[in-house]
Amino acid sequence: MSFWSKIFRKQDVQTAVLADHQLARTMTTRDLIALGIGAVIGTGIFILPGTVAATTAGPGIAISFILAAVVCSLAAMCYAEFSSALPVAGSAYAYGNIVFGQIIGWIIGWALILEYMLAVASVSTGFAGYFSSLLSGFGVHLPRAISGSFDPSHGTYINLVAVLVVLLVGAMLSRGMRTSMVVSRTMVLIKIAIIILFVGVGVFFIKPINWHPYMPFGFKGILGGASTVFFAYLGFDAVSASAPEVKKPQRTLPRGIIGTLIIATILYVAVAVVLTGMVKYTRLDVANPVSFALQVVHQPQLAGIIAIGAMAGMFTMMLTMVYSSSRLVYAIGRDGLLPKWFGHVRHQLPNNSLWVVTIIVAVMGGLIPLDQLVNLVNIGTLIAFAFVSIGIIPLRRHEDINNSGFRVPGYPVVPILSFIFCLVFMSQLSKETWLMSGVWFAVGLIIYFTYGYRHGHSTAKQPKQS
Repeated sequence: MSFWSKIFRKQDVQTAVLADHQLARTMTTRDLIALGIGAVIGTGIFILPGTVAATTAGPGIAISFILAAVVCSLAAMCYAEFSSALPVAGSAYAYGNIVFGQIIGWIIGWALILEYMLAVASVSTGFAGYFSSLLSGFGVHLPRAISGSFDPSHGTYINLVAVLVVLLVGAMLSRGMRTSMVVSRTMVLIKIAIIILFVGVGVFFIKPINWHPYMPFGFKGILGGASTVFFAYLGFDAVSASAPEVKKPQRTLPRGIIGTLIIATILYVAVAVVLTGMVKYTRLDVANPVSFALQVVHQPQLAGIIAIGAMAGMFTMMLTMVYSSSRLVYAIGRDGLLPKWFGHVRHQLPNNSLWVVTIIVAVMGGLIPLDQLVNLVNIGTLIAFAFVSIGIIPLRRHEDINNSGFRVPGYPVVPILSFIFCLVFMSQLSKETWLMSGVWFAVGLIIYFTYGYRHGHSTAKQPKQS
């Protein structure tokens, strides 16, 4: 086999679909929507509608959220078709491996590892900040030494709360998805209830004059707002990582992905409309605009409840992303591109990959300052979106794939449009983001050519079960 034919060899479809038979199928549509909402709706819903309205879009931020949702729905439909046609572990990595070849699958997988792990590590530090604020409200203050990333010159050595919350998430997931989903559904319900509470209370304090002018920055501002809030919807793709653990995946996965996007859009738009109606948009460029708006209308008692909602949002996001990244690393190990130890399954769970991911993320969240790295989450996501979108074309032409489930409407226009939008959003990322991602992908290619190239196989063999 030549060099080029080896790196572009495609995974056998039937073997890939059967490779994950040892994972327990316990998840329903309701579970998937809980996972999706858990990933998509985080602290951003309490921040973005205000700050983007103040700086970019004005009260027309609601239209920005709708436009961003329309663009996101293009990629969501592509994910839905792939998950219906190929209900396998690994999400976009596995799809790329099957329709494009091994090297493309590896690049997508490496991008997603970056996205998931950085996202969880950064959110864990945010959770620690909210938790410390909550404790201080009861007069409890954590020692400075355990309240920040490793920086001895400023007296901080570890962010202990960030480490502990990630370890708690890993421990929950190691007990199985049935237990984890009970907690996830409960947290998601709390989060949605708090958002509805804000909307329900805030609607009585709306002053229509605050919506004028509706588009102070013109339609250009609406478009700029859409490109900014687009990233608020990222996370629905994590739903497709659950394919081997879902009941009736051809029907359930598309419902979970598209249902997540619909519910998230309704919540984002509702918060944006109420928030900009409560307070003039020019006053919303603050760290926590929702709490600020409640203070303005003399409802400070609800601000603490919003903090609880934010913590619930961050916890469910971490749960979904640790789950997704562990299944991704499991799939890559199963295929031999990482050591096969990662693909081992115990008691119907890939706990080897789960604990490696958990420990790495806990160390990152506890010790490493992540401020400059968070933008890499966006580029990892957009690379996966782009490949999944354009991958619908070779998927439809693949002779071994017969998809009787969800299919993208408007083929091939919708996948091509989705691909183009992904490229447009990628072009808006900073040079620093591109430079840092270049280093990450260089490391990934070194790992691939020193290990994966020699050990990977085009057909997924059965992983060891113990």
